Amino acid sequence: MPGLLDPLVVGPRTIRNRIVLGPHETNLGRGRSISDRHVAHYRRRAEAGTGLIVTEEASVHPSDWPLERAPLAEECGPGWTDVARVCQAAGAVLLAGIGHSGGQGTSHWSQRELWAPSPVPEVNTREVPKVVEPDDIAAVVAGFADAAALAVGSGCDGVEVNAGQYSLARQFLSGLTNTRDDEWGADRSRFLVEVLDAVRAAIGPDAVLALRLSCDELAPWAGITPEQAPDLAAALVSGPSRVDLLTVVRGSIYSAGATRPDGHTEPGFNLELTRSVRAAVSEVTDGRVPIVAQGSIVDVGQAAWALESGAADAVEMTRAQLADAALVAKLTAGLPERIRPCVLCNQQCAVRDNRNPIVSCTVDPATGHETDEPALAEFDSVGGDGARSGSGAGTAAPVVVVGGGPAGLEAARSAALRGRRVVLHERDDRVGGLLRTVAALPGRGRFGALAEWYEAELERLGVEVRTGSGIDPEVLDDFIAAGSEVVWAVGGTDGVASVELLDGAGLVPARLVLESDPVGGDLPDGDVLVWDPIGGPIGIGVAERLADSGRVVHLATQDFIVGNELARAGDLADANSRLARAGVVLHRRSLLRAVAPSSATLEDRFSARRVDLDVVAVIDAGHRLPTGEVPAARTIGDAVAPRTVHEAVLEGRRAAVGLSG
Repeated sequence: MPGLLDPLVVGPRTIRNRIVLGPHETNLGRGRSISDRHVAHYRRRAEAGTGLIVTEEASVHPSDWPLERAPLAEECGPGWTDVARVCQAAGAVLLAGIGHSGGQGTSHWSQRELWAPSPVPEVNTREVPKVVEPDDIAAVVAGFADAAALAVGSGCDGVEVNAGQYSLARQFLSGLTNTRDDEWGADRSRFLVEVLDAVRAAIGPDAVLALRLSCDELAPWAGITPEQAPDLAAALVSGPSRVDLLTVVRGSIYSAGATRPDGHTEPGFNLELTRSVRAAVSEVTDGRVPIVAQGSIVDVGQAAWALESGAADAVEMTRAQLADAALVAKLTAGLPERIRPCVLCNQQCAVRDNRNPIVSCTVDPATGHETDEPALAEFDSVGGDGARSGSGAGTAAPVVVVGGGPAGLEAARSAALRGRRVVLHERDDRVGGLLRTVAALPGRGRFGALAEWYEAELERLGVEVRTGSGIDPEVLDDFIAAGSEVVWAVGGTDGVASVELLDGAGLVPARLVLESDPVGGDLPDGDVLVWDPIGGPIGIGVAERLADSGRVVHLATQDFIVGNELARAGDLADANSRLARAGVVLHRRSLLRAVAPSSATLEDRFSARRVDLDVVAVIDAGHRLPTGEVPAARTIGDAVAPRTVHEAVLEGRRAAVGLSG
């Protein structure tokens, strides 16, 4: 069986390995073009050795404007040329992603109606689209052909047509969204077949035509099912348009988050579906059409198994390469343990939300910011043999980092990568801080792998790590007087809720619950209340873990929806489903007013009606706060203000870059 680093023939091209950077929304455009920011983003991965890169999807018709900076194909020619030049020079094959999001878009930017096969409301906005007429359909099909011709004419090796998530093509294929009684409803595949035929005619036989196809809409009452998908895929790729590559995905209008879920879904969830599709496609094409596996595959071991077991011919590792742009280079050098782990949190790489953010990564904040964040020679600095970098070899002042949480770990690592001698002091007996605490939450176990990665990197880089070494702010002057530069990253302290405490009662910080073994094992027997004023993953996760132990768990939030902040990561609906299955009692629109030794009082935000709960403990899932002891040193992370892991890592990196020398 082939390995990840073996070449693969894809139609008229041969890609140098079987690792794919798939299309992902970035918001990196300038207007609706492929911009200089895109060029830097893709170049970084191409130069690290990625075999196949598919650019962010470009809309093929002006009726489609799903994001403010969503590329529009007719404006992408110069950008595609620039991306093709740098990626192909680095040895990568480049495909332009093209598509139309149909009724799963928004009229916010276009200020015009959505287009769709049938009047099925958009899930989030409830906007009812216009039912496309024959002339509209012809215009979109022509738009696909024009976009493909422009992409190939601009230097791309081919195109990928999207019939997966957020696609008009999939909406025509599906009984969920195509309820027409004309020829486009009688043969639901007709639209996609016409698109593929038009694209092939536009690009000719010497360019790659790839297809991204949803093979499980997770809606068996009307959608595409895993049982139907193999025959559907086989019919599409064996048609006269001669598809060269097929990527198997899942998801529908009603399951948008299923295409790239967070860590609550087991990585590799699509592999058996991919295997069945591959078997059917191979039978009708004699193995000519390679099949790409997609589905939270972020570990090279699992990716290699997918090939070795015959589930796929190539593997899309998009989020893994957002977390570590040098993934392929490290694998090629025989150093897979050096790959920075993707934690599958979706907190920075999902950009389709009302903040309109630029794509980035929790564990690598330079992702998406390649043009404005100073570059660190991360992999090149060690060479292919994995030897230590020049840490300690320079003449600049030594660096003292106080605190071994995510901010301090990144500051120490980045300073060492820049050739500085670094000493890190951590008061606990092991570095990692809240990374290890968060790893106890359901779906967040990969944060523990990130802590292990940092620990190994600091050792490799020659950072002197002193655990059990708490440093008081008043002694920092001694380090400074001795010529050291100091980074203060001590983290925060447990916050204090604004609540009346009766008869000596108190709140239990969520951190202590997660750090006990087993989780919650130090709590008294009986019902408990989780107070979640943030609406993030901590409160939800603590409630889940405590419910798993068999006790009755209440969860209170001031929001209308439990876990309000999880919407951006795509976990909101699933989180509420998990809480319901676990039997967690939810109290929405509620404020915590009083805590007694065996009860807690909640107050409705609007009616002011109060209810007393019989609980033996109240767990506070609120923010941690700075200690208040901020010395005259470079201060980062929770020592400044409550920070996310992403913000802590970013500040650690910037602190190291900002050191003198």
